[in-house]
Amino acid sequence: MTDRIAELTAPEVADRLAAGAVALLPMGSLETHGPALPMGDYVVAEEIAARIAAAARLAGADALVAPAIPFGGEDFFAGVAGGITLSVPTLTAVIEEMAEAFIRIGTRRIMVVNGHAGTIAPAEAAARAIRHRHGVIVPSLHLWREAGRLHGELGGAATSFGHGGDPVASVTMYLRPDLCRPDRAREKHATGPYLGTPPTGFGAIRAHGVDFAVPMWVEEVAPGGVAAPDPRGANAAHGAAIAERLIAAGAAMCAQLRDHAP
Repeated sequence: MTDRIAELTAPEVADRLAAGAVALLPMGSLETHGPALPMGDYVVAEEIAARIAAAARLAGADALVAPAIPFGGEDFFAGVAGGITLSVPTLTAVIEEMAEAFIRIGTRRIMVVNGHAGTIAPAEAAARAIRHRHGVIVPSLHLWREAGRLHGELGGAATSFGHGGDPVASVTMYLRPDLCRPDRAREKHATGPYLGTPPTGFGAIRAHGVDFAVPMWVEEVAPGGVAAPDPRGANAAHGAAIAERLIAAGAAMCAQLRDHAP
């Protein structure tokens, strides 16, 4: 049984939405994740959304998965070969209009499954606008923010954590091993000074023990897309532990929407 809207007929989709199915809106990006991982992390977000729908069914809730938004909000990845970003206002509008396509037909159970940090602010801005206009509450599961919190809790190595490494690497190796090239994983290359000091993270430098936010491109903080000290510690078993926690949480939220969304 498929839960992907694109693979169902229109009457099947209409019947399930009319019966209270949750609309899952997956989204991610098309950017560099280094030499070992695919550019399209939206593929992973879409796969997690599909597994959330399957898990929700076991809990007595129905969910349908919309096609993923493949482009993230414009941030650090401008100029990456093959990368495509949308301006923040454009991406925010796309998310709003996706949600409103469901609201227009009476669906008020909607959840975002977001696989890109640069989409957090647009997704949350869109959710606020949707609530103001329609009174509909749209929860957002920000996959990598939550997976980052789970990484250490589930025994992940500090050296593998960061862009181009975990948690994205391990989760992708678990869900889509066919797209991964673990033999090409490498340690982070040294970064040059930025205003006279090495970056302390994406969009941050430090002076007198205090971090300052600065505009930055990926090559200035993560040469070749790799910011993790050593992504070679990523593995599918660790990814499975993280992914299953996220999927279970997503299914639980579908059940809450089933029971409490008007």
